[in-house]
Amino acid sequence: MSTASTSAFSRLWNSPVGPKTIHFWAPAMKWGLVIAGLGDLTRPADQISVKQQLSLAATGLIWTRWSTIITPKNYSLATVNFFVGCTAAYQLARVAMASKEDKAEKPETRKEVVA
Repeated sequence: MSTASTSAFSRLWNSPVGPKTIHFWAPAMKWGLVIAGLGDLTRPADQISVKQQLSLAATGLIWTRWSTIITPKNYSLATVNFFVGCTAAYQLARVAMASKEDKAEKPETRKEVVA
């Protein structure tokens, strides 16, 4: 190993947000929430929990901001929380669009039943 790569590894290893700290592992594990949210893209919109997605969106956005003002600044935590918030917001948009489509279809269905 060259001294440049050793020192880069040492800097990463001894960093306040390096792999020896929770500041590294918490964001790494939180990517599971993003992966689960992406997996739910195939789920029908009527099976998505609005309360759960609201809480994920809110906490994702709140923690994104918090991650940039704490010491040490944790940009990997900010990144994962941003994606958690975006994934949840997209799921909420899917639910809203499906609800809007259902409301638009109901009057047509009533007319057909009456006729």
